[in-house]
Amino acid sequence: MTIPAGVEIIDCMMGIPERENRSDWYAAFRPLIRDRQSLEEFAMPAQYMFKDIPELEAVDDFLTWTLAQMDRHGIAKALVAWRGSETCHRVLERCRDRFLFDLPCNPNAGLDEVRRIRRVHAEVGLSSISVFPAGTYPQVAINHKYMFPLYTVAAELGLPINLTVGVPGPRIPFETQKVEHLDEICWFFPELTVVMRHGGEPWEDLAVKLMLKYPNLYYATSAFAPKHYPKSIVDFANTRGGDKILYAGYFPMGLSLDRIFRELPEVPFRDEVWRKFLSGNARKVYRIAD
Repeated sequence: MTIPAGVEIIDCMMGIPERENRSDWYAAFRPLIRDRQSLEEFAMPAQYMFKDIPELEAVDDFLTWTLAQMDRHGIAKALVAWRGSETCHRVLERCRDRFLFDLPCNPNAGLDEVRRIRRVHAEVGLSSISVFPAGTYPQVAINHKYMFPLYTVAAELGLPINLTVGVPGPRIPFETQKVEHLDEICWFFPELTVVMRHGGEPWEDLAVKLMLKYPNLYYATSAFAPKHYPKSIVDFANTRGGDKILYAGYFPMGLSLDRIFRELPEVPFRDEVWRKFLSGNARKVYRIAD
């Protein structure tokens, strides 16, 4: 298989490191981790699942480093987390055309979080918000009442919400991320766009069924190397779901771009699917202007 030439690439989940240590990315749910190996040995909490986690080089400017990685692999734009950091503000000043902002949210914060979403969106122009339900502390399920204010404000602002679904990689409970919880949300909020992240395993067949059922539900391939994309997702993209599956790379949190783009051409997508998968669906979901 080959990727058609000249196809634009938009990465729907990328990180810009702030320093060589990744610990800041996982601090929010560290209190949930109990096993000694995760606490004392792992550079990232799902390390046992990834064979080639990218090493973060000792560089003076991680923004320039990230842009160089994107340019090397032909990535036009990437969705990254807005953390209000110096690096995020430098993105605004230097290369806003290359990055879209997603705001990671905490449903436990109640109306304060709703106010923060509105404020940050007014200040920087968000493309989405996101929640890692198993990584909230205390954990909050996808269909828990604490999530409903976030769904409401996202729908009002026209922002998609990215939700991690399926058994989480870190050794923490998965009840909050069962794919079945999405049924109630997509039904109750038909104007809300929901993007599933991180695979949905072992309920990927249910994820496909729900995408067929609800026009506002999508799937991003984050945290999966291309050779491990679930077969049901690839089959869905090649049949009735060509408009539903988005490319997300998970660099540098767990996967290198070198590995992703080495394996990506082997994914058996049909020719007409590639352009939608790599950028067309992202432009629609995240409302990216041409």
